[in-house]
Amino acid sequence: MAELRALIVDWGGVLTSPLQDAMASWCEADGLDLDGFRAVMKEWLGSSYGEQAALNPVHALERGEIEVPDFEIELARRLRTRDGSEVEATGLLTRMFAGFVPQPAIADAVRLAKAGGFATALLSNSWGNEYPREGWDTIFDVVVISGEVNLRKPDHEIYQLTAARLGLDPAQCVFVDDLKPNIRGATEVGMVGVHHVTPQQTIDELEALLKIRLRA
Repeated sequence: MAELRALIVDWGGVLTSPLQDAMASWCEADGLDLDGFRAVMKEWLGSSYGEQAALNPVHALERGEIEVPDFEIELARRLRTRDGSEVEATGLLTRMFAGFVPQPAIADAVRLAKAGGFATALLSNSWGNEYPREGWDTIFDVVVISGEVNLRKPDHEIYQLTAARLGLDPAQCVFVDDLKPNIRGATEVGMVGVHHVTPQQTIDELEALLKIRLRA
């Protein structure tokens, strides 16, 4: 194995609370049928995220090929509230992601990795949402957002682009994500993948790989 010199992490579900928790919170706040939302996502994404047809509204949004208002209209018309009424499209994605809560343990781990001499990067598939970027310049050397580069995980090219922006070979990078297909895409280009389930588990694995203490 090549000498590991970089730590790359996802945002939603890694630097934040789990995706499913945020979606459940949003559905509860908006009075939506969570099972109905899941059915729409299954229809669009298929049973295994990232392995279905290359073109669907979610993939197009992540690559920046569809405007946020257009996506919100398309999604809203497929959803219903629990009382059967229509869903307000305007601001739908802002409301959807409002339930994400920062997970400081992972941010601290990235900060300590950087202080320990490792290059650091954020690699995220965006749904056109606004990111809380305050402080990112102090912990990330590189930030790659899917809609800004017209690529998305698990496309091989987005991992290769991130490594190139770090000035490294993919084999020198560790990548952390909460979705297994995104990990698989990273390992297929030579990165070392860490599947994030809990902060404790991820930090344990990263400390073993990078041979550095990553707890504040």
